[in-house]
Parts: sequence; structure tokens; C-alpha cells
Amino acid sequence: MLDIVGLLQTEKNGFTRSERALTDIVLADVDSVLKMSIVDLAAQAEVSPPTVTRFCRRLGCDSYADFKVRLAQSRFVGQRYFSPAASPTSVHEIAQGVVNGIQSIIYETFEHLDFGAVERAAESIAKSSFILSFGSGGASSMMAGEIETRFFRLGLKVASTDDHQLQLMRVAAAPPGTVIVAFSLSGNNAQLAKTLTVAGEYGLTRVVATRSASMVSAQSDILLPVNWHENADILRPTPGRYAFLATVDVLAQTVATRLGASAVASMRRIKHQLVVNRDGDDGQPLGD
Repeated sequence: MLDIVGLLQTEKNGFTRSERALTDIVLADVDSVLKMSIVDLAAQAEVSPPTVTRFCRRLGCDSYADFKVRLAQSRFVGQRYFSPAASPTSVHEIAQGVVNGIQSIIYETFEHLDFGAVERAAESIAKSSFILSFGSGGASSMMAGEIETRFFRLGLKVASTDDHQLQLMRVAAAPPGTVIVAFSLSGNNAQLAKTLTVAGEYGLTRVVATRSASMVSAQSDILLPVNWHENADILRPTPGRYAFLATVDVLAQTVATRLGASAVASMRRIKHQLVVNRDGDDGQPLGD
């Protein structure tokens, strides 16, 4: 779907004077333009109706009517970004909003955590022969990497990837006893959902952290539901990744507890090397 508003914003400086006049009117009040006839818009921009038609065709639209349809679609998709909620400006207010948001979502995550699902996931992971961790698109790929970081320290065989083609290939080549741990903040990652479908066809256990009742959640054997309300403040980074981080940490410690002595032995070897070669003491984290 052509993003008319985005195109106007990025291409404006390359437009003619008449086209810039039309662009300014559209970007200033999309809703009003959607109600205008071609004659009305031309009159407001002080150009002729044929100029408006040429302007629409330059944007890849067949006609003024097609332009309005595409403009309406662009308006609908990005509503929060046309009239964004007021955002704090001082560092103190920004920090307060960020930290309060993190605290709220951490407590909310605990209140809605499916403890039974975490237990089943931890048991499957502890008994696995290999773990594949999948995510893509920013925070989800970070979660996939976090799983690899958490689990190799416990002595588990694990690999992560955020590449969709590699995910599909790894699923196809996975040895028996492999467990997939997958992440999707939106739940709408169609390529990940397809890979998880294939993983199911091969009989692999699929542990999935994502939104409930989503495309990706439908392809899980063990669902770790992570749901939250997105910020009204579009400038504030999503707190959703903290909900996922908390879920990962709960899962990681549960797995470590179920592994028991073998996990402790692996972590002790890592700590030994860090103390000898880096820290000189035992008070630092298991990594950097």
C-alpha cells in the first residue's frame, strides 16, 4: 500500500512550487482534504484542477479519486502520528515517564505470567538436545540473542538467529529433541509463523513468547503470552521489551533450577575463567 503521507514528507523538496503548495495543504489537514473536491483543493492551493491531477499522477495515483483513497488509507494506518499526544520535554520528566512505564509493565507481567506454561517450557528446554532461538525486527531479535546468552551459560547447546531464511533452514536440519524458542512482540510476523509451522511438521517443540490470539501464537506448543498496552507517547520507546526480558529471566532461572548441579558446574567454570583472566574477584556478573 502506497504511503501517500510519507511520500509527500520525503519528496516535498523536489516538487514544483505548485506541488509544494498542494503538499502543504494536504499535510496541514488530511481530514479536510479528504472532504474536498478537486475544484476545492485547486482553489485553496491557487492552482488549476489539471495541476492537481498531474500532482496525483506524479505520486503514483491514477486520478484524484485514487489519490483520496490512498490518502485515507495512509491516514488510517498512522493515526497516532498525525496528532501525537503531548510528550514531556525535560530530562527529569522523560526519565520519570520511562522508569514508571518500566515498573508498571514489570508488575503487570508478573500478574499475568502463566506459571504452568513457564514450567512446561523449562522442562522441555532442560531435556532438549539442542535449542534454536528465533526473533527478528529489533526487540524480538534481541530476545533471541538473550536466550542464547542465558542458556549457553547453563551448559546447554543453543544457537540464535534473526534471519528468516536461516531460521527455516535450521528448522529443517534440526536434530531430534530440538526445542524452538521464538519471540514476536507484535505476533504478526508471518515469516516466523511459517517457520514455526514447518517446525511443527518436523515434530519440534515450539515455545513461543508473543501476544495472545495472534498469528504467531497459533503456531506454538507452549505459549508464553506477553500482552501489554502500548505507549500513548509515540516518542517513548516501547516498554514491551521489558515484559519480554522479565519473561526470559523467569524462564532462564526456572531452567537453571531444573538442571541443578550441571548448570551450576557450567557456570562455575565460566566464573573461574572470568575471575582469573578479567575480574580478580567473584563479585562481578557472569559476563559483561
